[in-house]
Amino acid sequence: MAEVLADLVILTNGPGELSTWVRPVLQGLMMRPQFSRVSILLSPCPHAGGNEQIVAATFPGVDRVLGPEQFFPFLLWGKTPDAWKWHRQGVVVFLGGDQFYAVAIGKRLGYRIVTYAEWTPRWLPWIDHCGVAQSQILKKVPRRYCSKVTVVGNLMTDIQPRADSASFLDQLGWSLGTEIVGLLPGSKPAKLRVGVPFCLGVADHLQQHRPQAQFIIPVAPGLSLATLARYADSSDNPWISNYLGNSATFVQPDQGLPYLSTPQGTKVWLWLPNPAYDLLVHCQICLTTVGANTAELTALMVPMMVILPTQHLAGAPIGDGLLGLMARLPFVGEVINRYILLPGFKAWPNIWADQEIVPEWVGPLSPKSVAQYLQTVLASPSRLQAIQLSLRAVRGEVGAVSRFAQLVSATLAKEMLSEDRMT
Repeated sequence: MAEVLADLVILTNGPGELSTWVRPVLQGLMMRPQFSRVSILLSPCPHAGGNEQIVAATFPGVDRVLGPEQFFPFLLWGKTPDAWKWHRQGVVVFLGGDQFYAVAIGKRLGYRIVTYAEWTPRWLPWIDHCGVAQSQILKKVPRRYCSKVTVVGNLMTDIQPRADSASFLDQLGWSLGTEIVGLLPGSKPAKLRVGVPFCLGVADHLQQHRPQAQFIIPVAPGLSLATLARYADSSDNPWISNYLGNSATFVQPDQGLPYLSTPQGTKVWLWLPNPAYDLLVHCQICLTTVGANTAELTALMVPMMVILPTQHLAGAPIGDGLLGLMARLPFVGEVINRYILLPGFKAWPNIWADQEIVPEWVGPLSPKSVAQYLQTVLASPSRLQAIQLSLRAVRGEVGAVSRFAQLVSATLAKEMLSEDRMT
C-alpha cells in the first residue's frame, strides 16, 4: 500500500503558547505518526520575545517553521521564502493567535481545520472541529454546531515531568531533601531587566536566614547565558538600583553548572535543559513573574509566589511590542502601565480558581519583603502542602493533550476516508 502523505500545520504565536500548548500537543501527536510533515506558522504577537522561531524549530518532529515576519505574505498570497510545497491532504491546527487565521489558511490549503479554545470557540460554521477547555463553554455554542465542539480539558495543565526526573539532582550533587527555590524572572527584555536583579536580591536576603537553600534559574528557551548575565550587570542594566536588586558575576566553571554570584556570595545556578519540568517538580517553591510559567507550575503542582514589581512604571514597562514602546513615554507610559495593573488576578491558577490560591503581589515591592514572606512559607510545610492541594484542585484531571491529539487524528482520518471515496 502506498504511503499516505499528509501535512500537519500548527498555527500559533507567542512564547507561552509554544511551551504550554504546542510542545505537549506535538508530543501527543508523535504517538500517532499519521503526518508525514509538520509545519509551524507563527503569527505576529505583541508579547513575543523574538526567539519563537528558533525555539519552535527545536521541537521534535518539526520540519519547518514560518517566522512572524513572513506570516502575512503567506496568509494573503500563499508565499513563503523557500516556496514551500504542500501535500493534498492535511489538517490545520489552531493553538494560539487569531482563530480567523486558521480558517483562512485551512481554506487556502484545502485542509481540514481543528481549533483549540480556552474561552470562546469562533468561526464554527467554517471549521471541522474545536476542542474546548471547559464544559461551561458549551453553553455558548449554538445547538446546530454542538457536534463540532468537544470538551478536551485545559492543555496548559496537562504537562508532566519524566518518570526519572530525580536524576537531575545527581548532576548537582543534591539530595532529594535539598531545599530548592526556583527563580523564574521571565523570558522577554521588559521582564528580565527587572526580574533578574530583583530575584538576585531576594536570593541574597533569603540566604541569610536559610543558608541551606539552593537557588536556581531555569533559563528560558532561546535565551543565551550571555544575554541573561547582562541583566545582572549594572553597567548593562540601569534598573538594578531602581528595583533595589543585586548585580552578579557570571561564572562558567570547568565542571558543573554555570551560575551567577552576587557580591554577598550567593550562588544562583543556571539550568539550561528545556523544558525544565524535571527541575521544577523538586522545588519547594518558585518565585515567578506573571505569564505561562504560572500555568506550568500549576500543572506540576509546585507552590509559587507571583510578583509584579511596579517601581517607576513609565520607565520599566510591563509589556513589549507597540504597547511596550508607548509605555516608555513619560506620563503616557505611567497611564498605560496603571491601566494594565487594574485590579484582577494575573496568575493563571488564581484566574482559574477566581480566588487567590497562590500569593500574588503587585506594586512597588522590595526584595527584602518578598524574601521575608518566602522565609515564612518555607518554614511552614503545612502551608506549602495546602498550596499544592489547591493547585491540584484547580489543575483538574490530566489527559487534555491526549484527547486533543485524538481529535486531530480523527479529523485527518475523516479527510483520508473522504479522499478514498472520491477516488
